[in-house]
Order: sequence, then C-alpha cells, then structure tokens
Amino acid sequence: MTNISRRTFNGLLGATGALALGGSLSSCTGGPKIVVVGGGFGGATAAKYAKRYDPSADVVMIDAAKSHYTCPFSNTVIAGMKDMAYIDRKFDGLSSLGVKVVQGMVTTVDPANKAVKLADGTTFNYDKLILSPGIDMKWGALAGYDEAASELMPHAWKAGPQTMLLRKQLEAMKDGGLVLISAPGNPFRCPPGPYERASLIAYYLKKNKPKSKVLILDSKDDFAKSGLFKEGWEKLYDGMVEWVPASKNGKVTKVDAKGGVVETDFDKFKPAVANIIPPQKAGMIAEKAGLTNESGFCPVDPNTFESTKAKDVYVIGDAAIAGAMPKSGYSASSQAKVAARAALLSLAGAKPEEFTAINTCYSLLAPDYGISVAAVYAVQGGKIDGVKGSGGVSPKGQNYQFRKKEADFAEGWYSSISRDTWG
Repeated sequence: MTNISRRTFNGLLGATGALALGGSLSSCTGGPKIVVVGGGFGGATAAKYAKRYDPSADVVMIDAAKSHYTCPFSNTVIAGMKDMAYIDRKFDGLSSLGVKVVQGMVTTVDPANKAVKLADGTTFNYDKLILSPGIDMKWGALAGYDEAASELMPHAWKAGPQTMLLRKQLEAMKDGGLVLISAPGNPFRCPPGPYERASLIAYYLKKNKPKSKVLILDSKDDFAKSGLFKEGWEKLYDGMVEWVPASKNGKVTKVDAKGGVVETDFDKFKPAVANIIPPQKAGMIAEKAGLTNESGFCPVDPNTFESTKAKDVYVIGDAAIAGAMPKSGYSASSQAKVAARAALLSLAGAKPEEFTAINTCYSLLAPDYGISVAAVYAVQGGKIDGVKGSGGVSPKGQNYQFRKKEADFAEGWYSSISRDTWG
C-alpha cells in the first residue's frame, strides 16, 4: 500500500516540474534570512524547501507549539479510529536539516523594519518573511457562538484539545442521541471536511450507538464531492446521515450553548452533541499585520504568493486568497514550494518561474471506503484556476475493492506528505 501510494504522490509532485524539487540557486549566496511563521503543512514545507533550495540560507521557523496536530486525519481521531499521536507531527526532522525551530507566539510583524517580534520580546529580522498562520474563527459571526461557547459546542476545526473534546462528547452520548453538525458557508478550511466528519461519526455510531443519527445543517446548497458522499451514506449508513441545504432551512442562525439549542430561521434543535463549525478568517497575526482585506483573508500575487499589502512578505495556506485552490493541506504544501522558490529567486535578482501547483484531497467515509479529488492549477487571466482536463474526482458506482484501495491510498498519501513536510 505505501509503495503504491508513494509512487502516486511522487508522480503528482512531478507535475510541478523543477519548481517542486528545484535546481540550484547558487547565485543566491551570502546567507539570506528567511523567517517562516507557522509549522503546519504550509510553514514547515516552506522552511524545509527554502533550506533545500539554498543551503546557505538562515531559515528560522516559528510556531507557538512544540509540534503540530494535523487537521487531515483528525476526523479519524474523533471517530475513535486513531489516537492523537497519529496526527502529531514533530519538528525534529526540520532541525536536522538545518532549519532553526523556535517555539514562541508571534505578536508583531513589522514589514517596514523587516522584523517579527515574539511575546517574550525576542525579535527576528528577515530578508523575506513567509506567513502560514492558518485560520481563526470569526467569533460572533454566528449569533451566540463565541470562544466560550466552543467549549460546550466544539468546532474541532483546529486539531488539538477541541478534537478530543468532540470525541469525548460522542463517547458520553447515550444511544439514540442526535449529533448535529453545522457547516459554514464558503470559504473555509477543508471544503470536504464537515462531510467526512459526518461520515466517520456515523461509522462510530453504527458500531457503538446504532439508534443515533447525524444531522448536517448547511449554510450552502452544495458541497465538495457531494454526489460521492451521498452515494456512500446510502450504501454504508442507511438513513443515519441527513443533510439539509441552506435552501431548505439548513443555515444555522443562532446557538445557545448553555441551553444546548441550535436554531435555524424556522426550527430549533436540541442535539445530544453539537459540532458548530463557524465562519473563518486568516490567522490573527495576518490581520494584525494589516495583510487581510474585507474578506478576512490575505490577497497575494498569484504567481509568487507575495502579499499585495506588504513587500517581501509571502502568505500561503488557508490564510491566502488563492483563486480556485481549496484551503487544504496539500494546497498549502504546494503553495509553500512556490513561495519559498519565488522569495529566493527575488533575492537573487531573478524572475519567478511559471506558476504550477497541485492539490489532491482524500476523504474517508469508513476505514475501508475512500473517495478523492485532484487538480492541477496555473495562473490564467491573472488568477489561479484549474487546468482544464487535469485531475478529477473518483467515479461513482464503484465496488468495495475500488473504495478500499482509495482508503489505502489516503493513508499512504498522509504518510508521504507528512514525510515531505516534516521529514
């Protein structure tokens, strides 16, 4: 399984040509200072590849935590299929490559003086800054839902304590209880994520609490891989999963976390477990640095991911406005290689290379049932868009062996991209 999926993964990496693995940047000498904020798929990849592209570079990666819990595969933890250790990615591999890993909270980005400052007062100067701050929740955008409410009705959209909180609530729920998932409008991190979560929670319930049900109240009228998810729910869960679109009163408008009530315009629900995924924005440091626009996310040059708000600052991953590219771990990884390469080429006085990036996304509906989508992206008409004829989604109507193979590929993909990012 691992060898097959590794070949698949490397083949997709090859679609980016020299950009992914790079040639020499020998003209960029003298030890440029590259500071990377964030240790997830975007930040860790940017730090690793900046050092790989130019071994003389002084690369510093700053993250608030000692390690990174990945959102990919966090739904398997919620469903009791994996434990937290499975999604815990350490930074030791980056240190061994010569990246200076610093644990600390970045509180200030000063583009004018090319410096970032940590909560403890430590300051790092840079020639180029790559920000990968992920997302923060728009507290209050949904009436009644703030940070305190998330301790009662978890979002679990940042892997870590919230992941385990939702899992424990499911374990404590009595058989016959209703699990309600509120899915936000676009854009948000991991478009297929709420529906994979519903699937894997249904898997847990079918095994352990078969009288229970999952209800998805959606702020949209469609979602990523919707036909494949609905086909899978019908095959696997026989009415246990219900999806209600916005046009049929699916949009959640208010919550009362203490009372355990979730409201739409015309209905009230009192589920046993409520997973409220609120609207999102770029991580707070991007907003504080003045890098966001009215959308709450960061506009960037589509060819390089350099911020349009600040020179020599690059924004990648979930925080960036990246055209048609979804906010996914693989997108962040692809963008990181583009930004790291572009930053170093800029310091060398060279033009950026032609933009090409890839994304692939696997979703599990059960441990042995996977679906996927993949695409290649390029700058077209001044924005990032999918290349016609590239990629596609899993075909519908496939047998058990096909879906099992996709589930195996999902695990292989996660292993491969984890090695590519943090190894």
